[in-house]
Amino acid sequence: MEPRRKARLDGVLQEAVASGEIAGCVAMLNQHGQEIYYGQAGYADREAGRPMTRDTIFRMFSMSKPVTACAAMILLERGQIDLLDPVQKYLPGFADQVYWDGAQLRRVEIPATIKDLLGMTSGVVYGGAQGYAETRMQALWSEVQAGQARGEETGTVDFANRMGRVPLAFAPGSRWQYGASADVLGAVVEVVSGKRFGDFLREEIFAPLKMQDTGFFLPEEKRGRFAAVYRQQGAELVRWTGAHLCILPLYDREPAFQSGGAGLVSTLDDYARFAQMLARGGELDGARILSPRTVRYMRQNQLTPAQRATCTWESLHGHGYGNFMRVLLEEGQAPSLGSAGEFGWDGWLGTYFCVSPEDDLVLLLMMQKTDTGTIDVTRKFRSAAFAALD
Repeated sequence: MEPRRKARLDGVLQEAVASGEIAGCVAMLNQHGQEIYYGQAGYADREAGRPMTRDTIFRMFSMSKPVTACAAMILLERGQIDLLDPVQKYLPGFADQVYWDGAQLRRVEIPATIKDLLGMTSGVVYGGAQGYAETRMQALWSEVQAGQARGEETGTVDFANRMGRVPLAFAPGSRWQYGASADVLGAVVEVVSGKRFGDFLREEIFAPLKMQDTGFFLPEEKRGRFAAVYRQQGAELVRWTGAHLCILPLYDREPAFQSGGAGLVSTLDDYARFAQMLARGGELDGARILSPRTVRYMRQNQLTPAQRATCTWESLHGHGYGNFMRVLLEEGQAPSLGSAGEFGWDGWLGTYFCVSPEDDLVLLLMMQKTDTGTIDVTRKFRSAAFAALD
């Protein structure tokens, strides 16, 4: 990359740190299988004076979801699952479900399927303070988290079955709403494979791709590379040490609940290998994880026009959704520069990736700030990165 274009990208990262938007970040661009840009700015741990580096370890939160989709695709390729399988086939807690229609509970007539899970059209939502299903799901997650604090952990499959007994927010397939579908799908993978979800991911994805710093917990020798988390408090960034989505906050032991929606930790280089595998049609450095046809399926919008009309997040303008990832359909409606057909996702603490088949590009940006997802620095870096390709 030309020095002036690299300087522009560096400037976006440095300005985000200097302005107090974030404490630190790392970023990477890979094109045609080669790294063309790496940048870092600020601190992994501001109080300790420890800078961001390319081997800093991040909590991925929702960037765990595409990995879970990949696990399901492996089972699909082997003929072990059908996308139209009802979830209740594997998790009995999803039998005889009810949903909230806005006024009363109704019995589910067409059960949620694996495809509904992958498209977030299952009706399984995250907890919240508003909405009939959301408040009841919040009560369950709070109960499980309280049990964790007492040392009474709930396993992946048990938790998913308990989620299935909570009323759905809508009839499966009728609309889109972000939620805990990936956690349920992780439990399906565990049941079908006969292995703990984390063991399946390690054997089928992480080990073949040499993702040595990715998993559901951090051994002691790696904790010195763990990034601190910050939150916005007025005009200041302050350190955050809380728990979220029933993830053990210290990541210091293998959790009973291995969250397919939010549980993984990883590094920039590790996740880049996963993303490059998708960019290269399911294979990287001789390790084939998925077939090219399966990767083509993964990167498609799977929402109907009616479902997509309910998908109103600003970060999803111009996009469809499928297999736990956004897919850019209309460049002119998107909030930053990009290319039609690109796909990817982000995480609650600001980790972000996308793959652009048109540009043969993988873009990654990693930070750790609560309630972030895609923010100003993300959009600015994306726009500068895509412009630098021309």
